[in-house]
Amino acid sequence: MSPFNDKAKKWIHGRKGLLAQVAREVDRHKGCIWFHFASLGEFEQGRPVLEMLKLQRPGKPIVITFYSPSGYEIRKNTPLATHVFYLPEDTPQNAAIFIQLINPEMAIFTKYEYWYFYFKTLASKGIPLYLISAIFRPNQVFFKWYGGFFRQTLGYVTYFFTQNEESRLLLNRLGFTHASVAGDTRFDRVVTLPETRKHIPEIEAFANGNPVLIAGSTWPADEQLLTHIQERFSSWKIIIAPHEIHEEHLCAIEKLFPQAIRFSDSQLATDHRSPARVLIIDNIGMLSSLYAYGTIAYIGGGFGVGIHNTLEAAAYGLPVIFGPNYRKFQEAKDLIANGAGFSIPDGAALVNAFSQLCNTQLREQAGNTAKQYVQDHAGATARILSHLNVDGDN
Repeated sequence: MSPFNDKAKKWIHGRKGLLAQVAREVDRHKGCIWFHFASLGEFEQGRPVLEMLKLQRPGKPIVITFYSPSGYEIRKNTPLATHVFYLPEDTPQNAAIFIQLINPEMAIFTKYEYWYFYFKTLASKGIPLYLISAIFRPNQVFFKWYGGFFRQTLGYVTYFFTQNEESRLLLNRLGFTHASVAGDTRFDRVVTLPETRKHIPEIEAFANGNPVLIAGSTWPADEQLLTHIQERFSSWKIIIAPHEIHEEHLCAIEKLFPQAIRFSDSQLATDHRSPARVLIIDNIGMLSSLYAYGTIAYIGGGFGVGIHNTLEAAAYGLPVIFGPNYRKFQEAKDLIANGAGFSIPDGAALVNAFSQLCNTQLREQAGNTAKQYVQDHAGATARILSHLNVDGDN
């Protein structure tokens, strides 16, 4: 079964009997704070606000919903929530029943999840709805002449916390003045990673004092490019943490790097002097700690729909390299402008950028700039909570 079909199957199966499950498990009389995330990335983005609200209101149940299986499957047992569910399909009946069952005191959605019937139902019941780390661009449907329905959806939002000034001004242009620039909560999440990361002895043993390229969230196009690094930089070790870890993909990586070993390989556990130069991470959840063992980071996705998270690597003080599709990501543009990020269109450009970063002085300067950038942009969570005026005694 293809990974796409597997996800579709989980999406459908996870919603069978869902409202009945919610009715059985949730005590609506207690009320709750409802967080909704599209997927795992949005969960990590909204996590700092979730953690602070949990600290400030320890007795209040928290309900988390996900749209995507990739978020739900990985975080369905998170201790941060009282209940975790898929979001039922956005219909008038589902929205009315689900919101009645969980009885939220407030709803917090992250970045760009806009569901008309859920938003309308929340507004009709007077339940505050907040959008955090919201980001808007002029080419989005909200700003087109035919976008009336979608603008109506935005009209149900109680308050927007935007990532940047451009987003706030775009909302103002539509007449939505209940918005302020709070920043991106992802910075608050990643800035703590170096202190809270997991120590991974196997990775330390694999690196064994060598310089290490950490390739995070890679796709096949990225992995093909990485062969250029293996061929030309023999003193470096490469750790590949692919975005998809199904067996077909792992085998394809092994064909590109025949001498590679997998993290789960017993050889790694028993022989810390393994001569392998390429390590494939065949599990989920390790990447944010892996960067601690890196010298340079390569971030995947830039030859597809868009690059993945550059901030985790930057938080550890690593310069970041990525493909050409990064323009939807303000932090990538900022890192390039500051000399801490490098966008490459092909293998030759990757080799050139990597060669530059082999210069210790340039690499350390780029890495320090990346880390400082993350630290300078933290603080969105405090600004959001200040506006919400959350009182721990409530």
